Amino acid sequence: MGDVRIVSRCMVRPEPSIRRPPEHKPETIHLTPWDLRMLAVDYIQKGVLLPKPPAATTQGQGPSVPVVDRLASSLASALGRFYPLAGRLAVNEDGDGAGQTISLRCSDEGAEFLHAVAPGVTVADVTAPLCIPRVVWSFFPLNGVLGAEATTGSCPVLAAQVTELDDGVFVAMSLNHGVADGTTFWHLFNTWSELSRRRVDGGCQCEISSPLPGFERWFPDGCAVPIPVPSGKLDDMVGQRRRAYGQRPPVQECFVRFSGESVKNLVSKANAEMSGSGTPISSLQAVLAHLWRAVCRAWRLAPEQVTRYVLLVGCRGRVDGVPAAYSGSAVSHVAADSTAGEILEKGLGRAAWLLNRAVASFHAARERGKLAGWAREPSFALPPALARGAGAPALLMTGSSPRFDVYGNDFGWGAPVAVRSGGGSKLAGKATVYEGGCGAGSIALEVCLAPDALARLVADHEFMSATVP
Repeated sequence: MGDVRIVSRCMVRPEPSIRRPPEHKPETIHLTPWDLRMLAVDYIQKGVLLPKPPAATTQGQGPSVPVVDRLASSLASALGRFYPLAGRLAVNEDGDGAGQTISLRCSDEGAEFLHAVAPGVTVADVTAPLCIPRVVWSFFPLNGVLGAEATTGSCPVLAAQVTELDDGVFVAMSLNHGVADGTTFWHLFNTWSELSRRRVDGGCQCEISSPLPGFERWFPDGCAVPIPVPSGKLDDMVGQRRRAYGQRPPVQECFVRFSGESVKNLVSKANAEMSGSGTPISSLQAVLAHLWRAVCRAWRLAPEQVTRYVLLVGCRGRVDGVPAAYSGSAVSHVAADSTAGEILEKGLGRAAWLLNRAVASFHAARERGKLAGWAREPSFALPPALARGAGAPALLMTGSSPRFDVYGNDFGWGAPVAVRSGGGSKLAGKATVYEGGCGAGSIALEVCLAPDALARLVADHEFMSATVP
């Protein structure tokens, strides 16, 4: 498949907005334990595939330059609302000698913006194959960069790339997970697309439906601000991750969708099997239980092999004091354990019930306690596939949410035809969930496995019969 070539790159700085006047002093946002933990992982990389802009949008100025310019300009407007994400991470020695403090300096240095072309690559090349072609990873900037690596040099915390295909456009963002999570990522993406769309419609840029983000960080009672990290801890962690990444086996990924009707059928089956439990199974829990069972088969696990499903959970609405518009990392995790034999023999409902119980086990007071004590024993998020050792459970992990508005990201010439993610954190056992894009209640999964296991997964009739093309 064709190569992706970078045409140009620049820094897009935030436009002055009602939130921040042109003349200001740089602000500093101190990072919370939620933020600091996520510095160990890759940037969040998500993007949407759009139809080719109609000829009318080019206004005779070349094939795509006006569209790219408008996207850069509307990104500057969006950054006026999300101005901290145009800043840089900074490391300072703690005055008491306790270590280093890491903060987000709102310096307006800008988000990197890349314009690329992928000659010979079509929309169908991306959407038609069940297994995602590797060229998709080239649609994203800052590939292979860990969040902590932005604390040295001038690496931005945010970058965007617009890639022209033969018959479409891929718009992607890469955002440091140490300053934001998926909720903030899609909030910014939705704001960017709405501003771009309103420029086409001639609407006022200031009057948009996307709410303003809140950048005041939440810290638990008793937590030092800023939080000192032992000197050298960050460098050691980056080195550890780099060594682990260098040893990881190759993976492939597939993208599967479940129609609203198929999701209903899975939910009905799961709830019927657990009718006496008094626990209603949700749509997502039913779909992930269906995946869990299929992956156990694809991995050919022995009946006695322990398997663990790790779920990332959002803390907005779960922890008091964290508002819905909170812009930062606010995620924790829960886990469900079982043996492969139990997962396969006790049915869909049992697996879904285990996931339900894991989510219900989240306890706000316990989470506050973990965060308050984080500075005494700092730990960083370790992707499950890198945490495996002798006797360790066979791990799956799912992040993101079907509630994120993906297909509403019309930049002015049509709704997305697909969503895909970049190469960040692509490890065996990782599954990313999205809204399905094929009707109300539909759900999509991007599943990453070793090539032989993925081949068995997509050949699994029980699993694939619930999906749609």
